[in-house]
Amino acid sequence: MPLPPPDAAREPLNRREIRIEGFRRADGLWDVEGHLLDTMANDIVFAGGSRRAGEPMHIMGLRLTVDLSATIRAAVASSDAHPFAGVCDRIAPAYAQLVGVRVGPGFRRKVRELFPPAQGCAHLSELVITLGTGVLQTLAPFIAQDPTIKPFSLDGCHALMTDGPQVREFHPRWYRAPVMG
Repeated sequence: MPLPPPDAAREPLNRREIRIEGFRRADGLWDVEGHLLDTMANDIVFAGGSRRAGEPMHIMGLRLTVDLSATIRAAVASSDAHPFAGVCDRIAPAYAQLVGVRVGPGFRRKVRELFPPAQGCAHLSELVITLGTGVLQTLAPFIAQDPTIKPFSLDGCHALMTDGPQVREFHPRWYRAPVMG
């Protein structure tokens, strides 16, 4: 069901687009790429300069290469448009610290630990967290082929709790009866 129409006239101000794409590689690994684009609807002047309406404020990219366990084997970031030249663009190499991190429970917390405000870019760190979901969605069909691996989606949302009817029906191996209190 789409959003209902707004109840007041509106003026567009800003647009953020995030695109996530997953790829199977020839070497048995997977690449998941995220792209973030921010534009403003009006000309803007800010501490680092100015942008004309529609000109990108941010163009950022991040690629995570993962194995079937969702462990990050390579990470590369780019920042092609940003508000502070010579500052924002220097942080992208720091995202190589993601190598060895597993996407799954605790992933968001680990990203926040690795990239506190002074050691990361708010936009790239947000993109990393969003990419976590992209990694799981990219790997899901391959994990489903191995009945010994618990699907990442279980216990990840209200519809797929391991004590719920959907898991009982579609993933009986991982079903756990509700605990009566």
